Amino acid sequence: MSGAVEAKLAELGLTLPEVVPPLAAYQPAVQSGVYVYTSGQLPMVEGKLPVTGKVGGEVTPEEAKELARTCGLNALAAVKSIAGDLDRVARVVKVVGFVASAPDFTGQPAVINGTSELLGEVLGDKGVHARSAVGVAVLPLDAPVEVEIQVELTEA
Repeated sequence: MSGAVEAKLAELGLTLPEVVPPLAAYQPAVQSGVYVYTSGQLPMVEGKLPVTGKVGGEVTPEEAKELARTCGLNALAAVKSIAGDLDRVARVVKVVGFVASAPDFTGQPAVINGTSELLGEVLGDKGVHARSAVGVAVLPLDAPVEVEIQVELTEA
């Protein structure tokens, strides 16, 4: 049975994806105390990247914002794989977003808003977080965006 958070996802027309399998030697998420840290989540959909390239080059900022939203969904799936139930999320503590950027692109914060806005829509006040949005030269698999999140859990 899905909880309130997954009901909210469904209300928004979203489905929590399967956890993206690791591409190298790491786990999608780990727990330390009451915190869950996700690995960097690419905007994988059904095992592949829908778009590749640099934001401000081959990828528009609007496309990248949607991809960041997908990264956020993948991050929530990774959190659920550890927490068992997304209703255990007490709050999102931190979001770190990486944007593969064309040399003159400076709109990284607007791109990572795709993740931040998703977390707010799904988790309400629990989705409010600290954040970094960083431009980088290249990401794994030539992904335009990668996002990691840290959440605090309530007791089981």
